[in-house]
Amino acid sequence: MTVFEALSLMLAFGTLVLMLSSSKKK
Repeated sequence: MTVFEALSLMLAFGTLVLMLSSSKKK
C-alpha cells in the first residue's frame, strides 16, 4: 500500500463521516 493510496482512503472515509455527521445534525 502506497502513501497515495492511504491518503485517498482517508479522504474517502473523511468525506463519508462528514456526510453522515451533517445528515445527523439535520
